[in-house]
Amino acid sequence: MSGRQRAPALRVRTRRELRQFRRGRAHSCWDHLYAAPLWPLHGANLGTLLRTCDAVGACLIVPRFPWVPEALARGDTLRRPACVHWTGDPLGWLERQRARGLRVIGVELAEGAVRLADLPPVRQATVVVLGHEQSGVPPEALDLLDSAVEIPMIGTGASLNVAVAGSLVLYKAAGLL
Repeated sequence: MSGRQRAPALRVRTRRELRQFRRGRAHSCWDHLYAAPLWPLHGANLGTLLRTCDAVGACLIVPRFPWVPEALARGDTLRRPACVHWTGDPLGWLERQRARGLRVIGVELAEGAVRLADLPPVRQATVVVLGHEQSGVPPEALDLLDSAVEIPMIGTGASLNVAVAGSLVLYKAAGLL
């Protein structure tokens, strides 16, 4: 036998084992971490983001666009209801959350933004704001942010889609990465 040692055999956990480490029932509202894609462009991203919210214990805030309910239903593969809140006024909703004392973090390429790797887990109720995939967080919403987080990229693209960017930031903010 060569000098290489064998890695221990990996074993996939059973569904029963996995359930032991997860919450027993769906939540009505965690009231701690919110994903807010308030200016979505593509419906497919909302379903993916909804599953990420469930995975990290976050609530999803969505605008009352006519196509959003169908997009959520199509992308929702969860067996239990997820926590979804609706808003018809994204800027007003953000202002109300700040008034309630929530921290508001935008995922945006902005001067002074924190790199994703340096984002600490949230310690207080926090809203993660996700902008439009082509134009980002609108200028009138930037003043409502307490801070911004930037996802570094070395490729030629300027940004990731909302589902991917939101998932990365939510996992980091929840302290799961």
